[in-house]
Amino acid sequence: MAIGIGGAGSKLALQLDPNATIVNVSETELNKLEAGRKILAVVHAARGQLRGSRKNPQIGRDAFLSVKRELLSLIRGEVVFSSTGGGTGNGILSGMLGELAELDDVSPADKAMFALILPCAKLEPAEYVNNTALFLLDAVSDAIDSGNTGNIMLFSNTLKFDSRLCEAEYNRMIIESLKVFLAVPDKGDRMDLIEGHIDYEDFALYCSRPYFNHFTYFEYDPEEDVGKQIEKNVNPLLLPPESPIEALFLLEMPPEQDSTCYYNILNHFVGLNVTPVHSVVCNPKRKRPFLTVSLLYSRKPAELVEDFNRISEEHARAKVRKSLEQHVPLARLEVNLQDEAKQAAKQTGTEETEILGLLRRIGKI
Repeated sequence: MAIGIGGAGSKLALQLDPNATIVNVSETELNKLEAGRKILAVVHAARGQLRGSRKNPQIGRDAFLSVKRELLSLIRGEVVFSSTGGGTGNGILSGMLGELAELDDVSPADKAMFALILPCAKLEPAEYVNNTALFLLDAVSDAIDSGNTGNIMLFSNTLKFDSRLCEAEYNRMIIESLKVFLAVPDKGDRMDLIEGHIDYEDFALYCSRPYFNHFTYFEYDPEEDVGKQIEKNVNPLLLPPESPIEALFLLEMPPEQDSTCYYNILNHFVGLNVTPVHSVVCNPKRKRPFLTVSLLYSRKPAELVEDFNRISEEHARAKVRKSLEQHVPLARLEVNLQDEAKQAAKQTGTEETEILGLLRRIGKI
């Protein structure tokens, strides 16, 4: 079962699982979606229940208290979806991660995975970027340090804006990509095993690790360097990975092709001092080898915050530069009042001395 927090998180959870549980502070937003279960997090203001959190995470944090016990029970072993820029997802999830960080110990089977949607720092409102920076620095950092979360996947809206995709299409892309990774144990179970083994228990244990997860997949060329292939095929929906602490891969081989090419993948990770969980299976539907690979890395939230702050500052500087460029300075106009007086006298037929005398009396010449 999937759990969706806030508007964006709810839509993603329902694409993965039509019977997902969705949570919101806005009754209006909850009523727009069909779900297996709907939970209204109570805001102590009638208008708040209709208008949502209005980009204010404090409203979401306050509302979390009304559903804390229920949510902490529901998320065990599940995938939780939320955006980080708004008020509802950021606020409720901050409260949730804070509670998890305070627990003495969470068993691997009870750890939740978190799929977080980060804003495009260059093109989305500054409030979204600031909310995300604080969220990564505080809630996410504390939860990871506690070891009480599962994998955290950092999806980014950058590709959505760069490619000018609508929200529904981008959500579909995220879920279809995630399904490839989540299908690893099922493929290992259904297909003929050649080498290694990743069963459901192995996969669940891997997903319970409290690290960031960058997964990707592509047609694998046994003749090309493995590292270069992974670098060339990073998942554009996720933030780029760091050097892995742990790794997992599933290699799907066409029938009658040499499966020993998987040793190249093993040797690549051994060179990084990582022993990967792995499985090689025969897939008769494949014409070329197909590799699904996951990298777990421990990039500190402080470093992620620095990235967001840097991009935000660059964006702010660009706005200032544009404002200055659009300011048009007026040229100073030098006026000789005596010459202007003579010209006015000619045009009106007035005596020149009369106009000059007036200007002298008022101190203009």
